[in-house]
Amino acid sequence: MNRQQTQHIPVLLDEVLQLLQPEPGGFYIDGTLGGGGHTAALLERSAPDGKVLGIDTDAQALARVRERLADDVQRGRLTLAHGNFADMARLIDEAGLHAQSFQGILLDLGFSSDQMDDPQRGFSFSADGPLDMRLDQSLALSAADLVNTASEYDLADIIWRYGEESRSRAIARRIVREREKQPISTTAHLARIVASGMPYKPGAIHPATKTFQALRIAVNQELERLKTVLPQMLDLLSSGTDSERGGRMAIISFHSLEDRIVKEFMRREATDCLCPPRIPVCVCHHKAHLRLLTTRPVVPGAQEIERNPRARSAKLRVAEKIVGS
Repeated sequence: MNRQQTQHIPVLLDEVLQLLQPEPGGFYIDGTLGGGGHTAALLERSAPDGKVLGIDTDAQALARVRERLADDVQRGRLTLAHGNFADMARLIDEAGLHAQSFQGILLDLGFSSDQMDDPQRGFSFSADGPLDMRLDQSLALSAADLVNTASEYDLADIIWRYGEESRSRAIARRIVREREKQPISTTAHLARIVASGMPYKPGAIHPATKTFQALRIAVNQELERLKTVLPQMLDLLSSGTDSERGGRMAIISFHSLEDRIVKEFMRREATDCLCPPRIPVCVCHHKAHLRLLTTRPVVPGAQEIERNPRARSAKLRVAEKIVGS
């Protein structure tokens, strides 16, 4: 296989494979293709005839993986789809796979190192670049648009809600004052504004980290799209048979907002009755569709964090579809 070099290191790879248990002949979805590391492992574990549908909203990521895994694409084992995972069901139909049920679906909600380390994408302030942050370059609104046009109230709300930044109001106030002098168009410029007046020691988390996270989430509508895709994943998983287990969903999140959404969805779908305790007889008629395989999230070990510091905040949750549901 052609394995083009990439900077990206797949997070919790061994744990994902152990819990998803890809098998020869299985059909899998990687809804966040990124650098292709998880996809390559799924292809290898499902060889010789297993297949993977790889989805990514980033055209550059798709191009890299198309070259890196060219042999698998040519042999029909890897199908690539350009779009957001929130449109998973539609993308599957467009790929001609509407009649297919899947043994495993993976979402890695982190950003690949190829994306984070490219200054032109504007995700990081470690190197100066345009204030963009769009995973999909066709999106109309960039981070620069948001920073330069949103009201002070809306900016503070975004920074607080998505970044959980206690200084959100002061940061929004400084942004508005600065943009009245000149547009804020680069990552370094924004980072200086946010860090102004904040204590910062080298080696500690940079004062702009939470603000950048919040803007990235807002620009890409990350939480809304996560909520949209979870029911689709459940519907797309194989219901299994008496001799075969149901399909499994695995989701890697990187901050508490994402993890909370995943945890609440899985717990809800692993519960039969959702009626309030005061109601003596079930009237909701909800039936469990999932079995939790991780009652607590799986996190990286010390060796993985040392090898890949960006993995330190990763949390993996996995659930299996109940046979016949």
